[in-house]
Amino acid sequence: MSPIDRIKSFADDLVAIRRDFHAHPELGFEEVRTSGIVAEELTRYGIAVHRGIGGTGVVGVLEGRTGSGRRIALRADMDALPIEEETNLPYRSTVPGKMHACGHDGHTTMLLGAARYLAETRDFDGTALFVFQPAEEGQGGARAMIADGLFETFPCDEIYAIHNQPNGPHGKIKLRPGPAMAAADFFDIRIAGRGAHAAQPQQGIDPIVVGSTLVQALQSIVSRNADPLKSAVLSITQFHAGAAYNVIPEGAHITGTVRTFDADLRTLVTTRIREISAGIAAAYGATIDVDIRDVFSVLMNSPEHAAAAAEIARELFGPEGVDDQSKPRMGSEDFADMVARVPGAYAWIGSTPGPGLHNASFDFDDSIIPLGSAFLARLVERRTAA
Repeated sequence: MSPIDRIKSFADDLVAIRRDFHAHPELGFEEVRTSGIVAEELTRYGIAVHRGIGGTGVVGVLEGRTGSGRRIALRADMDALPIEEETNLPYRSTVPGKMHACGHDGHTTMLLGAARYLAETRDFDGTALFVFQPAEEGQGGARAMIADGLFETFPCDEIYAIHNQPNGPHGKIKLRPGPAMAAADFFDIRIAGRGAHAAQPQQGIDPIVVGSTLVQALQSIVSRNADPLKSAVLSITQFHAGAAYNVIPEGAHITGTVRTFDADLRTLVTTRIREISAGIAAAYGATIDVDIRDVFSVLMNSPEHAAAAAEIARELFGPEGVDDQSKPRMGSEDFADMVARVPGAYAWIGSTPGPGLHNASFDFDDSIIPLGSAFLARLVERRTAA
């Protein structure tokens, strides 16, 4: 029996777990319930469980037939997003303001499916490591696990992860060697002006005017400072100021993100944010404080391991079910920090058409759970013997 068929035989169990996760989302480093269920399931499969790695992280360890051979790690993310769900699903989020809008409920379930299959079959030598990571959504969960000794306590030779891709093609595996996802910086810009009556603006320093000018000026960095042959994104995502119709507020708060693949360009963009902010502050007589944080590194797939993963995907899904030269993505992933320390690869699996990631109407496509689980399991079966 193929791994896909065997996993399909218990797919209903996996779907029930996934939908339970969806109904009870937890934000980064708050995944107490989720990690508890993960630990319970792994224990039920007969897998050794280690909890509290990097906060709420869980690692399962499963020895193969002989216990000798390579050590292959598989990773899934567990956290949800601070989004109010806008679906009428019977298993919609029961937690106001939180939902699984990126499919981490599905990723966690796919890894549980791979773990159950491998525990039942044990058709591999070496060791399988199942890494369930907290706080992927910009809170540094991977770095927390690494700092907590992840790779010292659980050494491995290779590591792999998979992410769902809405609007498919359904079941198609996409990956690429080299740079696969962008580095990301998050920034907070705080503007201190001087409050005044809205009818007497000459008595104040309007932080909304300052901030509006700054937002426009920052958009010139990519169009006028960055090399047009190199990719960069600068997006403003929040602008908070004021609380009344007739009051010019004291301050404003702007947030956003920068995405790049090139280290020099990354430095250029962040430097220009500071320079432009300082110039506008001087021009308006305001004070502007800029805080920029390195949140994600560039995700670099090892060419060797990306090729190995693509070959395994072709074995499972046929030559048309794999794209091993997928375009790089400007989105970011903190799996980058893991694969920077242990060689491996990150892949995407297509799902049926529907709302995209981080959308309030998003729902994970349960039909790809057996496919993703089989892909992860086969990585262990093939790569432990490599």
